[in-house]
Order: sequence, then C-alpha cells, then structure tokens
Amino acid sequence: MARDGSVVPADPQAMALVKKKTQSSRSWILFDASGQGSLLDVDKYAIMHRVQIHARDLRILDPLLSYPSTILGREKAIVLNLEHIKAIITAEEVLLRDPTDDNVVPVVEELQRRLPQVGSGHQQEGDGKEYNVGQHDMEGAEEDESPFEFRALEVALEAICSFLAARTTELEMAAYPALDELTSKISSRNLDRVRKLKSAMTRLTARVQKVRDELEQLLDDDDDMADLYLSRKLASASPVSGSRGGGGAWFAASPTIGSKISRASRASLATVHLDENDVEELEMLLEAYFMQIDGTLNKLTTLREYIDDTEDYINIQLDNHRNQLIQLELFLSSGTVCLSFFSLVTAIFGMNIPYTWNENHGYMFKWVSLDIDIFSLRCHSF
Repeated sequence: MARDGSVVPADPQAMALVKKKTQSSRSWILFDASGQGSLLDVDKYAIMHRVQIHARDLRILDPLLSYPSTILGREKAIVLNLEHIKAIITAEEVLLRDPTDDNVVPVVEELQRRLPQVGSGHQQEGDGKEYNVGQHDMEGAEEDESPFEFRALEVALEAICSFLAARTTELEMAAYPALDELTSKISSRNLDRVRKLKSAMTRLTARVQKVRDELEQLLDDDDDMADLYLSRKLASASPVSGSRGGGGAWFAASPTIGSKISRASRASLATVHLDENDVEELEMLLEAYFMQIDGTLNKLTTLREYIDDTEDYINIQLDNHRNQLIQLELFLSSGTVCLSFFSLVTAIFGMNIPYTWNENHGYMFKWVSLDIDIFSLRCHSF
C-alpha cells in the first residue's frame, strides 16, 4: 500500500516465489510409534506447541537458513539437523521436514520400515492425509527393543553416514583418474578439472568433519547423552504432570505425550534402565556411526594426501623444466661472452693510438687488423 492509501499491485513472480518458500517451510510428515506417516501443513507455532521446544531450536531446522549439523537434546524432544535430514524426535513420534525431497524420501521409507516393533503393527486412522499407508511386512522385520527415539535417531544417523559415504565414493571415482591424467599430461584443462575436484573435496570434508565433531562431542559428554533418553524421562514423570499443557488438538490422530504411552513405547520402556547415569546403549549406538563417519573422513584425508603428492610431483616436473631453461640460458650467455672477447680485441686494434711495439712491424698489424675486422663483420652479420 502506498503512502496516499492506494493499493500497489504486487509482483506475481515474487509472490509465487514467496508462496513456494512458505509451502516448503511448512511441509512436515509425522510418524507415530506404529510407523504410520501423515503429511502435515502447519506453521512453526503449532510445531513448537506440539513438541514444546523454543523458537531458536526450530530455527535450526529452517531450510532457508544455513546451520551446521547439530544434535540437540531437550526436555521432551531431540532436535536433529544433519545436512538434509531435519527432524524433531519425541518419545512417541517423529516430525520430519520436507518429506518430498529426493534425499529425504529414502529416510521416510526407512522410518516406516524400522519404527514399528514386532507385534505392534496396529494401524491408526487420522484426519490428516495418509502418506504411503501400506501393510508392513512384519514377518521380515528385525526385532529391536531399543527406545523409540533411539530407533528414529539410528535411522537418521545411518542415512546421513551412507549419504556422505556415497558422495565420497563418487568423488574418489572422479578424482583419482583426473589426477593420473594430470600426472601424465600437464595442461590447462586438466589443471582446471583437478582444481574443481579439490574444491568439491574441501567442501565435502568440512561437512563430514562437522558431523564427526558433533558425534564426538556427544560421546565425550555423558550429560548430553542422558538428555537424549526421552523415554526414561517420560517414564520418570507422572501421567498427571505429563498431561499438563497438552497441545494435540491440531492433529487428533497423534497421541499426545501426556495422554498415554503407546504399546511400542511401553515395550521399549521395559528395557530402559532408570539409572540416569547409564548411557551405555546410546554410547554404543553413537560409537558405531562415529566409526563409520570417521572412516569416510579418513578416505577424504587419503584423497587430500594423494592430491598433495600429485601437486608435489608436478612442481618437481616444472622445476626440472625450469632448470633446463636456466642451463640453456647459461650456455647462450657463455657463448655471448666468448664472442664479446673477439669484439674487444677488434676494438683495441682499431683505436688510433700510437704503440711502441708496432714499430718496424706495420705489415703484421695491417694483416691482423684486417683479419679481426673480417671476423667481427661475420659475427655481427649472424
């Protein structure tokens, strides 16, 4: 609206871009304990009220902002930001952002397969849109009595480790032949190709390093790992206290955290030790994927060393060619000095200065001067 009160028409392309970004930022998929997924289109305030997290934690999951990989343990949720995997995990449900993204679709399928426990394959009907609601093959499901939040966390860690390992393998397949070709033939095209591959390797190394550092930080702090035991904290809390401040009115199909514990959560709670200092189960889980991401980082380190060795070999070759040019320049300079000596003799004998030693030897001086002049003219002609 202008200052005079008239309405200013908006740009259709700008409005379409803003609408597209808003829709992508509001796209979520919710998984319950049975593995059923439902697409949601809600704003951030509904998400904050549902899982009871602060706005600063939800801002980490904003796809329009760039935040490093982070795993945060809160009172009733785990905020997970691992590259393209942006999720909120509670003791009974998982909220995953942008489920239609090509890199997120495998995570959605894996969550549907691994979240249900054996014998808990019941289905729930809801008001939301059902996302790939098919009968799960419970006969082939692996028995996993881990807490619900650990099963969801394991799916996310496995997905991001496999994704980064695949990117590393692709980079290795492209880098090693390019480096070998550069070694055999040094050209501008090969140098530019290796330069782009080295830049891609640097960016990928930073991403892998950040995920590794986040896992290492969790492993070094038992208190941070204890914060991720949501089922333990839910079991220690009373049902009456857990029902206060419930926010499940916006999606009736999902059970609220304070209403009741689902069958899968009750089965998982039976295996959870109530000792708050016991983090062995989560520590073993994180160590497994820490070793995997550390192996990926070692591959990138080996590739970087191979690139550095190739650069050293190329510099040695260039130094060798440079030394050959210096030797040629030294040879030409020596030849120039030798020719300059004959010119010096010619200049001395051509001066009009009387000499005492040329008396009675005038004929010799004439012949020597003539020969030197002829040689000097030939040298200058070349």
